[in-house]
Amino acid sequence: MILDASALLALLQDEPGADKVQAVLHRAIINTVNWSEVIQKLSVHDPDAADIRAEMELTGLKIMPFTIDQAEICAKLWEQAKPFGLSLADRACIATGIDRNMEIMTTDKVWQEMELPIAVNVIR
Repeated sequence: MILDASALLALLQDEPGADKVQAVLHRAIINTVNWSEVIQKLSVHDPDAADIRAEMELTGLKIMPFTIDQAEICAKLWEQAKPFGLSLADRACIATGIDRNMEIMTTDKVWQEMELPIAVNVIR
């Protein structure tokens, strides 16, 4: 399972859908682009948020580098994603899922409206 930043943030902030993320955390992957977004958003409220990496990795979460192949897939998604207002980080998550042929977990319902070659699991 590939986690979007929004899904991991839902877990970390105990928001609706957190239980769904918790259930897959032991086998989940987040790319470094989305990891950066998680840390940035958490840091707004807690300057020590970057210290959660070791704790998250102990759960089994894998933080994987965003690759060149994924970057190229991400760029190709721009035209398709533009009408849906997806950010670079959104497209990076989708590109990681496409590259690894893995399902994505997110809070962004609009992703389900896109024609993607992978499943999108919306947690709320």
